[in-house]
Amino acid sequence: MQTFIGEHFLLDTQAARKLYHDHAKGQPIIDFHTHLPPQEIAHDRHFDNLAQVWLGGDHYKWRAMRTNGVPEKYCTGDATDFEKFQKWAQTVPHTMRNPLYHWTHMELKQGFGIDKLLTPQTAGEIYEEATEKLQQRDYSTLQLLNRWKVETVCTTDDPVDDLSHHQQIRDNNLPVNVFPTWRPDRLLAIQKAGFADYISSLQEAAGIHINSYQALLDALRKRHDFFDSMGCKSSDHGIETFYEVEPTEREVAGIFAKALEGKKPGGGEVQKFRMGLLHDLAVMNHEKGWVQQFHYGVMRDNNTRMFNKLGKDTGFDSIGDKPAAKAMARFFDRLDQQGRLTKTIIYNINPNDNAMVATMLGNFQDGSTPGKMQMGSAWWFNDNIRGMEQHLNVLSEMSLLSRFVGMLTDSRSFLSFPRHDYFRRILCNLVGWDIENGRLPEDYNFIGQMVANISYHNAKNYFGFP
Repeated sequence: MQTFIGEHFLLDTQAARKLYHDHAKGQPIIDFHTHLPPQEIAHDRHFDNLAQVWLGGDHYKWRAMRTNGVPEKYCTGDATDFEKFQKWAQTVPHTMRNPLYHWTHMELKQGFGIDKLLTPQTAGEIYEEATEKLQQRDYSTLQLLNRWKVETVCTTDDPVDDLSHHQQIRDNNLPVNVFPTWRPDRLLAIQKAGFADYISSLQEAAGIHINSYQALLDALRKRHDFFDSMGCKSSDHGIETFYEVEPTEREVAGIFAKALEGKKPGGGEVQKFRMGLLHDLAVMNHEKGWVQQFHYGVMRDNNTRMFNKLGKDTGFDSIGDKPAAKAMARFFDRLDQQGRLTKTIIYNINPNDNAMVATMLGNFQDGSTPGKMQMGSAWWFNDNIRGMEQHLNVLSEMSLLSRFVGMLTDSRSFLSFPRHDYFRRILCNLVGWDIENGRLPEDYNFIGQMVANISYHNAKNYFGFP
């Protein structure tokens, strides 16, 4: 049986189809936030089979499989690649109305030309056909990027990373732009075991003895400079929430000194250290003209037993509900008063925060850059039709949709780029309905250009990508 993914998939009106086919579909992809391994791009990896490229590290799929009653052996365990794929194929029919169902069939069709529903009955032939294609030269990581017209990719990198694979990509003049992204989250975990070991790693990477908070900032600035020299254009910060504290430099230095002595800071001290360090990192970002991104609101690693067994990012995170508005305003206001607030993107995991974020960012637009303060795309648990529509509606009603920098995959998979196409179809359908219902004019020149800008040009200009 063929899939339902036709050329007009998700496009309910003639206006939507015109916007998509004439203005969105052909745009290149800029994916400014991913977790793709840069070494697999640098080495132009070939995958042995479909399970390797599709299931490895994909906690979205693991979560669905567990919910479908699949034992852990077939998610993260020692089952064979084909056995894991079979369990995924058994799960796919049960993911109807979950975006995984759409993504699965879009990836098969756009990536491999396989226009069949994935079921237990078709699993073998689909696995064999896709695996056979993956052995060919035009299915390496670089060719997969080329297949979806990916122009720019940003990876996620720790300040201690040597970025040697990024250097290799630059030296080889590969046909895709790959930039690192500064992600210093481990520095914020001052209360966790292993913090001192991480400081030792940072000390070694920077070549600076870190015996004080000022020395820490010196080491970070040196690494920040190095990332900048490697083409980095943005930072990213995964935080549970913003905290309503504004510590002094002396307080932050004292808390760091305590941690260096092996003493565990208290909860209030952790909050003060995090907000103090985030402020100092934001100042560095402003000095470089980088974009800073904040992903906030996730409750991570909720299942202690599975965290101890598998570690982080394995499918045991959920939406949190800690208040953030007042603390967020205070954080940005302090930077704004100092003239040190750089371009900023906020991603909220809780959809109840959509209106708050949209209106909060309007407080700090300063006319220097169109859409300087951005409400990031519908993230993680919101990365579905309803979540994207809610996000786009709030953004439209409380800010300027036309200045939105658009979609990203936030993915570890080289097959995930159809998510950009998914977003573009949803965007065009939403705007197309307004045209059909007389809520917007049939001005396809302006509205078509707006769609093209959201799909591609806005991100390119906002980040300053080549």
